[in-house]
Amino acid sequence: MTAKNSVAHRVTVASLLVALGIIYGDIGTSPLYVLKAIVGEREISETLVYGGISCIFWTLVFQTTFKYIILTLTADNHGEGGIFSLYALVKRFGKGRLVIPTILGATTLLADGIITPPISVASAVEGLENVVPHLPTVPIVIIILSLLFFFQRFGTQKVGVFFGPIMVVWFLMLFVLGFSQILHTPAILVALSPHYAYELLVQYPHGFWLLGAVFLCTTGAEALYSDLGHCGKKNIRITWAFVKIALMVNYMGQAAWILHQGKPLLEGRNPFYEIMPEWFLLSGVIIATAATIIASQALISGSYTLINEAMSLNFWPRIAVRQPTELKGQIYIPSVNNILWFGCILMIVYFKSSSAMEAAYGFSITIAMMMTSLLLTYYLIYIKKWRLSWILVILIIFSVIEVSFFIANVAKIKERWMFLFFELLIFAVMYVWYYARKINNSFVKFVELKNYTTLLNALSADDEIPKFSTHLIYLTKANHFNQIEEKIIKSIFSKKPKRADVYWFVHINRTDAPYTLNYQVTELLDDKVIKVDINIGFRIQPRVELYFKKIVQDLVVNKELNLHIRPDGSTRYNPEPDFKFVVIEKFLSVENEFSLRDGILLNSYFLLKRLSQADEKAFGLDKNDVVVENIPLIYQPVQKLELMRLNAPHSKEHILN
Repeated sequence: MTAKNSVAHRVTVASLLVALGIIYGDIGTSPLYVLKAIVGEREISETLVYGGISCIFWTLVFQTTFKYIILTLTADNHGEGGIFSLYALVKRFGKGRLVIPTILGATTLLADGIITPPISVASAVEGLENVVPHLPTVPIVIIILSLLFFFQRFGTQKVGVFFGPIMVVWFLMLFVLGFSQILHTPAILVALSPHYAYELLVQYPHGFWLLGAVFLCTTGAEALYSDLGHCGKKNIRITWAFVKIALMVNYMGQAAWILHQGKPLLEGRNPFYEIMPEWFLLSGVIIATAATIIASQALISGSYTLINEAMSLNFWPRIAVRQPTELKGQIYIPSVNNILWFGCILMIVYFKSSSAMEAAYGFSITIAMMMTSLLLTYYLIYIKKWRLSWILVILIIFSVIEVSFFIANVAKIKERWMFLFFELLIFAVMYVWYYARKINNSFVKFVELKNYTTLLNALSADDEIPKFSTHLIYLTKANHFNQIEEKIIKSIFSKKPKRADVYWFVHINRTDAPYTLNYQVTELLDDKVIKVDINIGFRIQPRVELYFKKIVQDLVVNKELNLHIRPDGSTRYNPEPDFKFVVIEKFLSVENEFSLRDGILLNSYFLLKRLSQADEKAFGLDKNDVVVENIPLIYQPVQKLELMRLNAPHSKEHILN
């Protein structure tokens, strides 16, 4: 366990505040819209109100508490959570079967990052209409969201210290507001009985379809697992007890007020704000808005982390990743930030109100939860080695619950059809990048490096060949210390041979552990051919040139490999060492003749590659130290070429005469 994670796993007042500030934004702001979505403008009855509360309670018990808090949090990958961390744990047991479920889960989680901020912020800001009737809230929501995305580039380290205290105030407000209503109608407590949920789903007209609204109470549960590394499972489990009580008390308080009114909710009326005293209304809206901004921030940061992990696990093209602060793990991805901002603005402009967005919300997260359940099953079978009978029982329970939620949420497709294009695009990018890379990598041929050390030594000593560089460095995919790609050998010896004093072969190994950063050095030919393996965790952005120079510096200081007595290429005119990195890029050869699937897959892959970050940037190499070589990829060469000669052959003597 890393130092970072060992600190995160301690239980202190500060760590509990961090947990409240980071992971409960989404699920913690659900009282703003859940009960309003369940009741809507329907006739008020005990079956509807009691059944809604019962469904919310048991959903939080089974889906959030049992599945995520108790069960899924145990599936930590060196203290980290999330669908990619879970995939990294179990992928070796799936034999490729888990790739599509992982892509689906990641896709739908990213889609959640576009709809959660607008629905949360809109639900809060709409409370201002209770203070200033007919106030246009859409422009206010657009301004808040735009500012939120704009300030991402500066990091959230400074304002982040306020997240925990603000969320404490928020949950205390939820509890006090709900408790004050329960005191007037204590009979609402009986709604926790499961038979009211049964009555709503079975006996109430079209009651089953209300599960689509009920599901909104647990949409943030996936974030509890994704943010495991920031807080630690103990902090999450302790704070969840406080959060769940505050949520349920507020839900029951809203239900008590609705029953007391006894009439349908008028359009635009939200029981969350109706239970507030008039003198507190403006303060309540401000606190709610602050809480929804924090919820949005958590989703945005989570999206950055998700894409960063996707790149490390070869599910996403390489794009620019920045670290706006010195805080480890805090990253900023400009392209993702822009896409999320554009999507959020489109959402609020198209739907215009939180009520309209409620009808489109939830579908994506049901799919994400189902995919997590599938990966979790592999974890319980192959890693925890639980009894199959227990696993079967758990799988049946979650399958019934999640399939029911999925069916109820399928009805929302007609409200969100335009949203499917965004999800299909994300899925297509991940699918193309993963499978096309597999095709690309299948053509990589490895050779034994020891078979070429004599030739490398001779080339290095051959003064007739102009020196290409003092230190020549190739990035290699070879895991074994004595292997190298055949294309690298051809790059060194073909056409104009590349003479150097020292040949380095650097292998970057992305580990399943999140924050690994170490290296190994193997000398294959004395002071001439050196293999370096750098192990980098999947949550760390590579900076290979920086690492390499530090490794060389350490070797010189420690007087290893005799590098300390060798010239490094610096002169009295230039003190910099003479390093040259060679990056070999493939391009799709015109000699290919593809099937339809392979043609689409590979052409899309190379299009994405042109649009994505270049290898030298992705690996942290300075342009002035890099040479890029292009080689053709011949995947399916033309099998039959019919080329007819028109003129008859003549003898050379006949042509001369």
